Amino acid sequence: MADQDIHLIPGLYIIATPIGNMGDITLRALETLRRTDAIACEDTRQAGKLAAAYGISAPRLPYHDHNAAEMRPKILAMIAGGKSVALVSDAGMPLISDPGYKLVEACVAEDFYVTCVPGASASLTGLVLSALPSDRFYFGGFLPPKSGARKNHLATLKSIPSTMVFYETAPRLAASLADMAETLGNRSAAVARELTKKFEEIRRGTLADLAAHYAEEGEPKGEIVVIVGAAPETDAAALYDAGAVDRLITEVLTQRGLRLKDAAAAVAAETGLRKNDVYRRALRVKNEMAGGDGEG
Repeated sequence: MADQDIHLIPGLYIIATPIGNMGDITLRALETLRRTDAIACEDTRQAGKLAAAYGISAPRLPYHDHNAAEMRPKILAMIAGGKSVALVSDAGMPLISDPGYKLVEACVAEDFYVTCVPGASASLTGLVLSALPSDRFYFGGFLPPKSGARKNHLATLKSIPSTMVFYETAPRLAASLADMAETLGNRSAAVARELTKKFEEIRRGTLADLAAHYAEEGEPKGEIVVIVGAAPETDAAALYDAGAVDRLITEVLTQRGLRLKDAAAAVAAETGLRKNDVYRRALRVKNEMAGGDGEG
């Protein structure tokens, strides 16, 4: 029996599709798309290119922001009737700055089977190519289109202690980068575009330098990911005056009964101050508590 004749479990299948290079489709995604009863897609023509390339014959249903309220009950009825429905976006992982969240929410509320077939993602691809720290990151999607609203929104993100990832359109790129430099500070950043395609470009520099480049060169082509370095680490010493640190050291030494070295480590962990600096202060505090002159 051919794979396409084997029915899938009724439910919703969230499937990632290529963001540029058509080779970036997984074997599991192809198998699922060939076996599903219908494909809900943001643009039936875009999904049609993938279907034509890989021999996918399942009927395609338009599902996007403008018709979601109308189509969602129909898709739910299909699943309730024993059908499997795949959800794809124009490119990459569905729901990531694309429609689909409410459909997933509705399926979960109905206790329908929901699964994800992962794959390409522009945000993750841009992040790993940016050469910026990727151990922690914040995904901000698209920023507001107007400069004032954009700056206000960026101000709320200023203290986030992780790399930030945004999507942006070509016409707004230079202005958006300039607003980032003004609001966030002139941080390290990268602009990634045409990812996985022939003319893939990763441009790295400061926000101000990147803003100047795209203002001079004009609008670039392709889908764009902007990756921005994390907020500078707060100077912990500025948050704790000497008296506050000494009081904390005294509390740890007297109330917690720790040895000097362990007390210093505990205070350093609590305040973010350097352990050696805290140890020197703890030594002075202990000597003062014992009636000494503070050093030695």
